[in-house]
Amino acid sequence: MTPGQFVAVMRRVPDPMTGRQGWQADGGDYVRFDMAGPGSGRQVMSALREKRPSLKAMGKFRTEATVANLHTVAILGASGYTGAELVRLLATHPGMTVGVLTADRKAGMEMGEVFPHLRHLDLPPLQRIDEAVLTDVALVFCALPHGTSRDTVTRLGPEMRIVDLSADFRLRDANAYQQWYGLKPLTSQTAGEAVYGLTEFYRESIRTARLVAGTGCNAATGLLPVLPLLESEVIDPDEIVIDLATGVSGAGRTPTEGILHAEVSEGFQPYNPASHRHIAEFEQEFSRVAGRPVSVSFVPHLLPQNRGILATVYVKGDPNRIHSVLSRRYRDEPFVIVLPMGEIPSTRHVRGSNWCHIGVVRDRPPGRAILFSALDNLLKGAAGQAVQNANLMLGLPETMGLEAPPLFP
Repeated sequence: MTPGQFVAVMRRVPDPMTGRQGWQADGGDYVRFDMAGPGSGRQVMSALREKRPSLKAMGKFRTEATVANLHTVAILGASGYTGAELVRLLATHPGMTVGVLTADRKAGMEMGEVFPHLRHLDLPPLQRIDEAVLTDVALVFCALPHGTSRDTVTRLGPEMRIVDLSADFRLRDANAYQQWYGLKPLTSQTAGEAVYGLTEFYRESIRTARLVAGTGCNAATGLLPVLPLLESEVIDPDEIVIDLATGVSGAGRTPTEGILHAEVSEGFQPYNPASHRHIAEFEQEFSRVAGRPVSVSFVPHLLPQNRGILATVYVKGDPNRIHSVLSRRYRDEPFVIVLPMGEIPSTRHVRGSNWCHIGVVRDRPPGRAILFSALDNLLKGAAGQAVQNANLMLGLPETMGLEAPPLFP
């Protein structure tokens, strides 16, 4: 504790109106709160704001308060969209604080210069990866490009806990990785120890993992509605067609002709039909739960919008059984909502959030159904999923820092 440092004590008390457990701030020596408490971070920051109304920036509260069990994390590759979303999520996260930010091409700059919407936050300056000191870091988020990430992760050493957002560790089959990404597979033990980051299906393995490989955003959108149906054997594994539309932020921040505004706006087009790299993830995970090889037809389309993915999946199976299986499977999942039968999800209802909405509609031919799945590609498809997994790895509540509702309109 430093002289003059402001701190607060949080007491857990029942809300007089609802009876639900809440938090109350008193003056005291330190910030203390139950890490499992829903919304605890918001209550801590609210209390600090009442005590010190002159503090405007949420990031500055972190320099004024000590929170029990606060884990310092690093974000490598912070100048991309997923890096910026990680910063935004962690800025108000009650269990993690950003201690290191790297971006080789932006080294020496402040995060607010690269992303002006984050200029109010008190963040470390961007630096080169080879200059980063990770001694006090509990976990690293690696938001680097494919190929670059695998080399960096290997250099971090066997003790560092890592959530990797690239494709370098998603595929268990080394030959498949070389086939789809054109890169020679890693020969080190690191390649085989990664746990696939689809939280709803690998939760217990993620808790104890050293390295978690985040899913592709398109892959997550298609896997969530289909995997429970293959597990329960209520659909034909040989009759899966995924027609998906995604916003342009999924292509990253590097300027290329194909994602210029004039090239994308007022249009709608498919890309990489039958050859998109996320097919490898679909077939890996579908085959795993089906217990036999499963091939899938997959065509992504580029939407003239910034963010969001909507997948339309055509399957053979009884629509009522399909809806029942999905409803039961996701009943207790915090971030997956199965809509009432016949209701269709929309990207605008999950924008800026960690939620995935799934819908089921009866197809016209008997014995067939159409599934719909919507999520935010930068959140549930990338940074939000990464924070969800990091929470598990650090022993924090899975939903911590992720419960903000979607942005609408």
